[in-house]
Amino acid sequence: MMSSGKACQAMLASIDGTVKGPLIDLGSGWGTLVIALARKYPRQQVIGYELSLIPWLVSMIWKYGLQLNNLTLYRKDFMKADLSGASLLCCYLFPEGMLSLEEKLKGELSNEIRIVSNTFALSSFQPIKVTKLNDIYQSPIYLYHWVPR
Repeated sequence: MMSSGKACQAMLASIDGTVKGPLIDLGSGWGTLVIALARKYPRQQVIGYELSLIPWLVSMIWKYGLQLNNLTLYRKDFMKADLSGASLLCCYLFPEGMLSLEEKLKGELSNEIRIVSNTFALSSFQPIKVTKLNDIYQSPIYLYHWVPR
């Protein structure tokens, strides 16, 4: 699922400018959000994970065409990646994917991070902010401050 331009803008706006550490897009697809992150934060390491070959290739073309040296794109399942150093996770996952992500975070993370999710919420955590898009679905953008329990 590709994030709309409005969704990308809202997700970027919800990120506070003092992020430290890698910014990770879980399921970076065609690169819409991960490219915008790399451009907005040129001094931050930005990482995208995508399994599908064609969207990943398109993202790679954009990365090299725009000379985004701070961007690393992996053709890899983020569920098998180490997310422990991240300061921010961005995602637009289906509900089952959000449940899997939540279990991964509970089992692996010992640091505080921000999570920005397009449309789908983490089931057992309260967002600190919800932004409704001005689109036909009133799509929500969820912002979480993840604190390990």
